[in-house]
Amino acid sequence: MRNRERAHYNSFFYLIFAPALLVTLFLTAYPMATIFYDSFFRYSLVSNTRTFVGFQNFSRILREELFQRSLVNTLVFTLVASITEVVLGTALAFLFKREFRGKRVASLIVIFPMIISTMVICAVWQTFYHYEIGIFNYILRKWNLAPVGWLTDQRVALFSIILVDIWQWTPMITIIVLAGLAGLSTEPYESAMVDGANSRQVLFRITLPMLMPTILTAVILRAIDALKTYDIIYSMTRGGPGYTSENLNVLAFKYSFEYFRMGQSAIMLVFLFIIVMAFSLLVMRLRRIFEM
Repeated sequence: MRNRERAHYNSFFYLIFAPALLVTLFLTAYPMATIFYDSFFRYSLVSNTRTFVGFQNFSRILREELFQRSLVNTLVFTLVASITEVVLGTALAFLFKREFRGKRVASLIVIFPMIISTMVICAVWQTFYHYEIGIFNYILRKWNLAPVGWLTDQRVALFSIILVDIWQWTPMITIIVLAGLAGLSTEPYESAMVDGANSRQVLFRITLPMLMPTILTAVILRAIDALKTYDIIYSMTRGGPGYTSENLNVLAFKYSFEYFRMGQSAIMLVFLFIIVMAFSLLVMRLRRIFEM
């Protein structure tokens, strides 16, 4: 009887979640399979022709300078933005763990960038970066320094966009780390107080090691999101000037809807998928090590 009841329960469980599973598979597995399939064809939207070329798309795209530069830009954007956001977000989490005057107001100010639409943020920061009327160049002129083309100078355009991403998404890291701090056990701290440990020893030998799985989870979330960034880059620079801020997502979009080279566009997305999977597996492995 117990086995029959368990079988009925399992059947009911699968029946309830089957629609959600089918929708998820349709929205994720089907597009991914289509992208992998298209990567083996030379497919043009203009002529509407599809020719099987095997791995020629792979070798061709690897030799293209645009792809190489976009790959480097993607990795630079992801590493700089993710590391900076995790460091600043963790520091803010430790700050807001303490009680101080005006904490609620400060919390609202810190979280505010995360709840604003990305397009609104891009419009505001484009005004800040404006060569003539932007606040940054206004400050530089006040200090008798030469103004900077924040979005038009090839040397600083990518890092100007990274700064916007850091401003918007550091609060998410703060929230995640705060949740991790709230869930830490108090027993190690009590033992440390008995042993006479100072605050620095408690931070580096107890708090950070115990918090590392949470921090690595935040790293995974932000890195994956940074790897697939499209809207902020396309809105602010469209990959310019001179392709210096173009990442794989922007280049894949251009290959699809401006150059009409769907096969090469699919290859870029396949490479992006491989990078995301490799990075996620690496960080998950590190997370298991710290949980041991």
